[in-house]
Amino acid sequence: MSDISSTSTKNLYSYIPNIPMVLWMVLITIGLGLAGGLPAQELISTVNAGFGRALGEFALILLPAFVLAAALSKQEATPATGMAAAVSPIAGAGMICPDTAYAVLSPIAGRQKLDVAFGSYAGFKLLYPAGPLIVATGLGVEDTSLALYGLALLIPVWLAGVVWVRSVGAMSVNANLSQRQRFNLQSLRPLAPFAVLVGLLIIGALFDLSSTPFLYFMTLPKGALITAATLALLDVPSTDRRSCLDSSVRRTGSLLLVIGAASAFGAMLTHLVPLGEVFPSDAGIIGILSLFALTALFKLAQGSSMATFAAIAPVAAPIVASSGMSPVAAVFAICLGSFVAIMPNDSFYWLTRRDALENTESEGRAIGILAGGAIAQALTGLSLVLGAVSMGLI
Repeated sequence: MSDISSTSTKNLYSYIPNIPMVLWMVLITIGLGLAGGLPAQELISTVNAGFGRALGEFALILLPAFVLAAALSKQEATPATGMAAAVSPIAGAGMICPDTAYAVLSPIAGRQKLDVAFGSYAGFKLLYPAGPLIVATGLGVEDTSLALYGLALLIPVWLAGVVWVRSVGAMSVNANLSQRQRFNLQSLRPLAPFAVLVGLLIIGALFDLSSTPFLYFMTLPKGALITAATLALLDVPSTDRRSCLDSSVRRTGSLLLVIGAASAFGAMLTHLVPLGEVFPSDAGIIGILSLFALTALFKLAQGSSMATFAAIAPVAAPIVASSGMSPVAAVFAICLGSFVAIMPNDSFYWLTRRDALENTESEGRAIGILAGGAIAQALTGLSLVLGAVSMGLI
C-alpha cells in the first residue's frame, strides 16, 4: 500500500513543471495580464515598466555590497577566540551572507557555534548593508534612521536566539579550541570598512551636505557602501581583486533578474487590483502583520533569504504605498518575516546542522533547534516593531 501511495504522489508531482521561481513569476505575471483582459501592447508595456523600475538602484547597492563581501572573504585576519560571537552580526551583514560569516567564525567559536549562527543570521537580516538597505530599496524607502532602528532591534532579536539555544540544551559539547587565537589589533582589520560605512552614514544624518554633491552622495547609503567596498577591495592582494569583482557581477546579475521579474509582477498586480481597497489607509498593524506573513511564506517556499529579499520587496512596494503604513515598520516587517525559518531547504540549515549540531542524531530535533530559534528571533523583533508602531515611535 505504501508503495502505491508513494508512486501516486510521484505521479502527481510529475505533472508540476520543475522550473525556477523567477520563471514562475514571469509566467504568472503574463497570466494575470491575459486573465485581466489587457491588450497585448498594454500587457507588454506594463511588464516593461515594472521590470526596470528600480534595477539601477539595486545595481548601485548589490554590486558594491557583493564586492565588500568578496573582499572580506579574502581576509586572513580573524577575530580572537571569544570575539567570534560578538562580531558575528557585523560579519553576517558585511558579507551579505550568514553562511559565509558562520563558515569564517565557526572554527574559533568554541562552544558558542550556535550563538555565532544566530548572530550571523540576525546581522544579515537587520543591519546595513544587508537586509534593511536591500528591502528599503525595493520599497522605494530612503531613511537613514533605518540603520539605527536595525541596531536597536539587533540585540534583543539576537539574544532571543541565544536564550533559545540554552533553553533547549543545544550548546556545543565538542569544542575545538586548537585554533585559539590571542586578541590583537590585526584581528579587527576586517571591520575597518564597516567603521567607515557607519561613520559616513552618521555624518550624513547630522549635517546637511546637499550643497556639495560629491560629499552628499558619499554620505548617502549607496555612496557610503561604495566607499566601504572600495577600501575593502584595496586591502585585498592585487592578484585577487579581479576575482572579487567577477564574483560580485555574477551574484548581482542573477539577483537583478529575480528583482526585475518580481517588480514586473508587482506592477501588473497594481495595474489590475485596487490595492487601496484591499489595504485601507488605517490598516497599520494589520498591514505589518500581512507583510510579515507574506514574507514568511516566501521564505518557507524557497529557502534562500537573499532571494526572498529580492522577490518580496518589489511585490510589496505597491501594497506599502497604498496602505499608508509606516515605511520603516514595513521594511522591518519584511526583514523579520524572512527569519521564518531555518529549514532543510535553506543552505544555512545544512551548514550549521553538519557543524554545530553534528552530534544531534535526530533530524527533527535539529530542525526544532534551528527553526525554533529563528522563529523566536522573528517574533521578538515583530513584537518590538508592533509596540513601537502602537506608541507612535515609528
